[in-house]
Amino acid sequence: MKTSTCAWLILLAIVLCPRSAGAQTTLELWPGTVPGETEVIGEETLAPKRPGQRDVQRITNVSRPSITIFRPPADKDTGTSVLICPGGGYQILAWDLEGEEVATWLNSIGVTGIVLKYRVPPRQDPAPRRAPLQDAQRALSIIRSHAQDWRLDPDRIGILGFSAGGHLSASAMTHFDERQYDAVDAADRVSCRPDFAVLVYPAYLEEKGSLKPEIRVTSKTPPTFLAHAGNDPIGPENSIALYTALKRAGVPAELHVYATGGHGFGLRPSEDPCSQWPERCAAWLKSRGLLDRPEKPSR
Repeated sequence: MKTSTCAWLILLAIVLCPRSAGAQTTLELWPGTVPGETEVIGEETLAPKRPGQRDVQRITNVSRPSITIFRPPADKDTGTSVLICPGGGYQILAWDLEGEEVATWLNSIGVTGIVLKYRVPPRQDPAPRRAPLQDAQRALSIIRSHAQDWRLDPDRIGILGFSAGGHLSASAMTHFDERQYDAVDAADRVSCRPDFAVLVYPAYLEEKGSLKPEIRVTSKTPPTFLAHAGNDPIGPENSIALYTALKRAGVPAELHVYATGGHGFGLRPSEDPCSQWPERCAAWLKSRGLLDRPEKPSR
């Protein structure tokens, strides 16, 4: 057995073990060669902060994608889980702002948060965003294939993305019927369709007032919650275009466009009305039964 495969199996075994509330474990997505990886892009690193930038951990040069699993306290656990896709223009990943902090919030409402470290920056590929979509599809299948072991509901697995991560989430929720890589193991025989989606200031979805054709909304697209700020330079037209397509397809969706907030606000509190989106999102999740706790088996 190859060393990389052994390491992946050891990490998987760690994930399967019971953990205390707030514990986290990281698991590489691919047991062997990562599909399509032929370039040398340099060592994974934290990008230096530039003048005027907010305090955010920016990870770049990701070539070994992974998921980091954050579990809620046992007495709050609903069995619902969410794959979190941080933003960063497909160049970096805003790891704390749109990843770890989001997982902590999800844990507070009884949801398992699973942060996806997908490949960035783009590769030299005719479809430069194929690699992140491969990573998202693989992550969703791994989560669903191990739902019983990880004490998750296989029918309540969502995806949540910010900015470029919102585009990635939209791609995953509309291309689940077109896997972007050849199956590598049994996990890939399990569906990669998210059961619901949350997109916060998603980017790259709209062009000339319409949804881009590669975002293929159908009646099978999962229910979606969208939040955007009206003064976002990556305009709310992105969320509006997707919401309109969802409505036309008969897919349940909820859209919030807040007056102010700009771009990249994450969950950090502010005086802008956009900081209310987590409460609105939690209410939406609750209304769909996604925060209901499973009934205890009778003795």
